[in-house]
Amino acid sequence: MTAIIPPGEVAWGLQLPIQSQSTIYCQPWERSAGPAELALVAQAADRAGALYAAVCDHVAVPAELTDKMSAVWYDTVATIGWLAAQTDRVMLLSHVSVLPYRHAAVTAKAFGTLDLLSGGRVVLGVGAGHVEREFEMLGVDFGSRGRALDRSISDVRRIFADGRFDDMVIEPRVVREGGPPIWVGGSSKPAIRRAAILGDGWLPQGPPEMGMRSGVEFLLATRREHHGQDVGMDVGIHAGVVHVGEPTWDVGAETLSGGATAIAARLRRARSIGVNQLQLRFAARTCDELCDQVERFGAEVWPAVSE
Repeated sequence: MTAIIPPGEVAWGLQLPIQSQSTIYCQPWERSAGPAELALVAQAADRAGALYAAVCDHVAVPAELTDKMSAVWYDTVATIGWLAAQTDRVMLLSHVSVLPYRHAAVTAKAFGTLDLLSGGRVVLGVGAGHVEREFEMLGVDFGSRGRALDRSISDVRRIFADGRFDDMVIEPRVVREGGPPIWVGGSSKPAIRRAAILGDGWLPQGPPEMGMRSGVEFLLATRREHHGQDVGMDVGIHAGVVHVGEPTWDVGAETLSGGATAIAARLRRARSIGVNQLQLRFAARTCDELCDQVERFGAEVWPAVSE
């Protein structure tokens, strides 16, 4: 168990548009976009120096929830595999794969193969899931999903390590020793504890009730208690929506916009609470504008954040 971001450094990544189209964050242009535009954004992230590009996981959405969640959720594993062939350097993160939906051997097989095919560029982000009707459809118990996730993380790690589940052999083997890093999602206290004990990183789903600073302190204290002082961890934060430059259109009141210096100064504050990974979204009206925003961020803003 270890971090992939070197000590003292900070990295950034983004959740890809188009692949998931929840009304909470989907921008209008995404509705008519498809694989070609998805590849362009991933390639822009690749060129801009993002640590990762992330995709989500839902098998099916209850009809009564599609007005809020949308029904568009590309398959996680298929999308990561396809994007690996469209990019060269950027890591590909499942944000998050709902492990209780699938047997641990199925997850380990899929992500172990992705690790091989991508040349070691996969991060397995995991979570417990939240849509009860989806669990019912798949024949999985909703109430015990937290315990199922804990077991699955441990089982996946063992398969990554030795290629076996009981007396069954699972190949091809992973490229990296120990397999893809596992980042645990969730902002509840049990989820933070799970990330500290079982994960290589933490992917908060919004600020925890205790507050982000207190959440990070609890995470790292629990990590030290269980693994000692020298076991690193990648600690993430949702850093919000960014638009580089002075916008000429309504980018939303919560969007961080303006010059590179001002944006960087705001983002640097996150480092003071102990995070080393910032996840961003970018306000844009078209795919081309989004790609331009991603590349401008990498070239103009990020050097001032990471210095």
